[in-house]
Amino acid sequence: MPSNTVSQIDKKALAQAFSRAAKQYDHFAAFQRTVGEQLMAHCDWHKPGVVVDAGAGSGWFSRYFREQGHCVTAFDLSSGMLQHAAQQHSADYYVRGDLEAFPFHPQSIDYLWSNLALQWCSDFHHTVQQFQRSLTSHGKLAVSTLAAGSLPEIEQVWQRMGRSAPINRWSSAESLLSTAESLGLTAWQAPVVCHFPSPLDALWSLKGIGASHLHAGRQSGLGGREFFHQLADHWPRDEHGFRLTYQIVFGVTR
Repeated sequence: MPSNTVSQIDKKALAQAFSRAAKQYDHFAAFQRTVGEQLMAHCDWHKPGVVVDAGAGSGWFSRYFREQGHCVTAFDLSSGMLQHAAQQHSADYYVRGDLEAFPFHPQSIDYLWSNLALQWCSDFHHTVQQFQRSLTSHGKLAVSTLAAGSLPEIEQVWQRMGRSAPINRWSSAESLLSTAESLGLTAWQAPVVCHFPSPLDALWSLKGIGASHLHAGRQSGLGGREFFHQLADHWPRDEHGFRLTYQIVFGVTR
């Protein structure tokens, strides 16, 4: 079942968006690290082996696995991200490519990690199947992805201001969980809430990690200075700040 309601994703535009974000990515990527740490808590990957970080981004988790003694390949669609990862000596090898055309040989990988990358794929089922084929007989897989219901604050604010929310549409958590479990994974859903000192900081957190790419293309008339000044009047907040909420589906090898 597709992981996104958009059947075709412009991978060239997506790669460019993440390449533009590469240099500042780690500054804004606390959310990715939080999700990755939650996923990592379910991984018992202590024996050194061959790791592929599928959708490695800036190589934050590639570096972690390498420091643990694994032989790590950072795999990503974005050449800019891979260049940044290489500058940080994040991995042993760097491979550019599309998750949906996974190039690794069958039974060649001991551990396959994909944190918050599968939401940029059109076919969740097919991509995870490719991952599984690349694993050795005792190989292990760990994935996380966005689900429908993510970024409700943006949806709410833009609706209150009479506009169409500039967010992508993801598959439901129920369909993602069902697909993951049909593929033999242990899967679960959990929300992750981030807080920011201002609405603009929340929006910059999306742009700063390249996640402002819209599958349907950029919208016109998102708002001028007056529009952005009004965001604070409508944006949900609590005692910790202005919220951005994500719905995450996790899956690991049983």
